[in-house]
Amino acid sequence: MPSPTTLAADSLLQHRAFVAFWLARICSSFGFQMLSVAVGWQIYAITGRAFDLGLIGLVQFVPSLLLALPAGHVADQFERRRIVLIGQIVEWLAIAALAGLSLAHDIHELGILALIFVIGVAKAFEFPALQSMLPALVPARILPRAMAVNASAGQAAMIMGPALGGFLYVAGPGVVYLVAAALYLVSVTMLVRLRYEQAPPRREPATLKTLFAGVHFIRRRPDVLGVISLDLFAVLLGGATALLPIFARDILHTGPWGLGLLRAAPAAGALLMSLWLARNDMQRRVGPIMFASVAGFGVATLVFAVSTALWLSLLALFALGAFDMVSMVIRGALVQLDTPDDMRGRVSAVNAIFINTSNQLGEFESGMLAAWLGAVNATVLGGIGTLLVVGLWMAMFPSLRRRQQLHVVENLQATPAADTL
Repeated sequence: MPSPTTLAADSLLQHRAFVAFWLARICSSFGFQMLSVAVGWQIYAITGRAFDLGLIGLVQFVPSLLLALPAGHVADQFERRRIVLIGQIVEWLAIAALAGLSLAHDIHELGILALIFVIGVAKAFEFPALQSMLPALVPARILPRAMAVNASAGQAAMIMGPALGGFLYVAGPGVVYLVAAALYLVSVTMLVRLRYEQAPPRREPATLKTLFAGVHFIRRRPDVLGVISLDLFAVLLGGATALLPIFARDILHTGPWGLGLLRAAPAAGALLMSLWLARNDMQRRVGPIMFASVAGFGVATLVFAVSTALWLSLLALFALGAFDMVSMVIRGALVQLDTPDDMRGRVSAVNAIFINTSNQLGEFESGMLAAWLGAVNATVLGGIGTLLVVGLWMAMFPSLRRRQQLHVVENLQATPAADTL
């Protein structure tokens, strides 16, 4: 039976650095979600062209893809807290500029896109450093719970941030940007106060070998390769949420309010599951649970595809979000715990490429299939494809299928330089 001292140490609230990190995360996530709503409305109000809405995503995706590997190298060469802090200060300055220009009524489309591009560049460097910080803030045994609580901040922001941003937009986009900038300022303050201990990084010149060291590391670790590639193909095939407007109008025969509920359902399921995971440790059969969760994601996609009732569709999307949260927490914790600290930035950068690629290409793939086969058939194929990927990956990665624990002691040692190339 765990001692009272151990139980106290297992409480996330006892780790003040993590609490500060979580508060910073929730403030910046809310600010970014509000920013996203305001930027979309403002650009469309200025130009009236749907094409320009796509440019918002493009100017964020390009730096996240092109700068991912250099950002991972930087995260392993310098203090990660400082990298995240600099990134958020840059984002805060860009949002403050959007607020000032909007309030002065001296803003245009190119100016907005340029500032969003700056934010995209800052986020590209911030992401691998932010992901790599978490294992140093809590003991390894409660890292999955910390990741679940951290994910809950993002899910809560996705549910409530756009609504708050839309409500404040009534007073004008400048007001939304001011509030978002204030939230970012709180996040920066939390990061400044955060006590973060990191072993002095081994400085290496930025060469092709060091930039691609994360790729080489992942290729030699079957479990890490398995979870990252599973995420890529599962999301790539299971992009039903990209087709929600079609399902809402043509299949479920509901209006914008129904579409809003459909969009919120996966985030609500993920949020509630993250709260449950934050209070319950996953210490056994993590491999089978992860595969079962991805399979559940595929089944929920199939149920949503064939549903003609709004309540059943909402239930399927709620389950889809919950299953995805379970597999996401296991995948994230496993990658972090199987990666030595001196490689976490570069491995997180490669993971970021997979995540961004799967999200973007998943929406494209769903749209193309829907255009050829119809939304229902495209979503059915996506669900079946997800189940096939689960079966194939269980055969290709037997050690991952049989994995019982997240924490593997022998993999926590720092990787020698010759072993990272």
